[in-house]
Amino acid sequence: MLDRLPLLIGLRYVRAKRRNHFISFISLTSMLGLMLGVAVLILVLSVMNGFDHELRTRILGMVPHAKIESRAGLVEWEALAEELMQRERVIGAAPFVEQQGMFSSAGRNEGAMVNGIHPEWEDRVSIIGRHMQQGSLDDLAPGEWNVVLGSLLARHLGVGVGDRVTLLVPEASITPAGVFPRLKRFTVSGIFSVGADLDANLAYANIEDMQTLARLGDAVGGLRLELDDLFVAASETRAIINQLGTGYRGTDWTFTHGNLFQAIQMEKRMIALLLTVIIAVAAFNIVSTLVMVVTDKHADIAILRTIGATPRSIMGIFMVQGMAIGVIGIAVGVGFGVLLALTISDLIGWVESALGIKFLDAGVYFISDLPSRLHWSDVRDIVAAAFGLTFLSTIYPAWRAARVQPAEVLRYE
Repeated sequence: MLDRLPLLIGLRYVRAKRRNHFISFISLTSMLGLMLGVAVLILVLSVMNGFDHELRTRILGMVPHAKIESRAGLVEWEALAEELMQRERVIGAAPFVEQQGMFSSAGRNEGAMVNGIHPEWEDRVSIIGRHMQQGSLDDLAPGEWNVVLGSLLARHLGVGVGDRVTLLVPEASITPAGVFPRLKRFTVSGIFSVGADLDANLAYANIEDMQTLARLGDAVGGLRLELDDLFVAASETRAIINQLGTGYRGTDWTFTHGNLFQAIQMEKRMIALLLTVIIAVAAFNIVSTLVMVVTDKHADIAILRTIGATPRSIMGIFMVQGMAIGVIGIAVGVGFGVLLALTISDLIGWVESALGIKFLDAGVYFISDLPSRLHWSDVRDIVAAAFGLTFLSTIYPAWRAARVQPAEVLRYE
């Protein structure tokens, strides 16, 4: 029976109504603090995981993991693509011609990057084909001068499928009449949407049309590569350039979106650290609760000692009580946090629809909706940290309870 004494009495103290209501208030505050800290930490880390996932799948699904270019352009690009595909890390390659320009329609002007692509090769390195709202990449036939626009770019220009847009490129054409900017009329044949900032500044055209516009002849601007692991892009690009020798240059996704990815990782670590402090504060409130309970229960402790309870058993009683408060707060926090993490995207979408507002504008942020991705490993780490902090907060009050001297207490009873 004495072996079960700490558990039984500790749980009894948790359920018992106290004469000192302030102690009950502090206990409730500690429990609510743990619940709130755990729930918010699970939710925030899930949202940060969502941003990380969206960056990898949406942004880096459209942006090449690596690009191999030549100063004079690539003429025998098919042979080079087959050679690079033999590398273990390279799982896809496709030619491209990039041209920065400005689209104009009905007095509206928008800058964009126009990618000349080969429709049959593009699926090897990009997810664009899976995000077409209207039209198809197959409509980008050579000589048709068709273009596929991002949804936000099309909206800003006020155009749809079948409309005509004018592309102005930052190069001049010299004619007998003088120097004129190079212009070309395109027909909008499709619109894509990936829910990211790329929808506002990216367009696709047939690679042969862009070769003609850029006056490259049979050469292409370079090859875009898809790798099996985007985190080896920098080292793999260097290895490829070393293999190809002089005359080639390579870039990878870290040049364009590396800072964004690093910022998300840094923010995730810092937010986790700050919210862990909230859990720590709530856990150490248990110290105050137990210290006051120990003071309130001096007589009970003295009686327990006189009937044979050891100091270790007394410590166990108050450690059980503190851990019980922590377990309840952590359990409720985990349930609430997991529920929010699984439903926050739909909840925010409903609020946006109901209020007619947009929390994330793709023109400002790199995605247009709030993502959430629950990792159970994060939940495990959060629960472990909360339990650890709760356990540490019970040691000092329990130690003080074990040092209570029965003779001194009962002398005045």
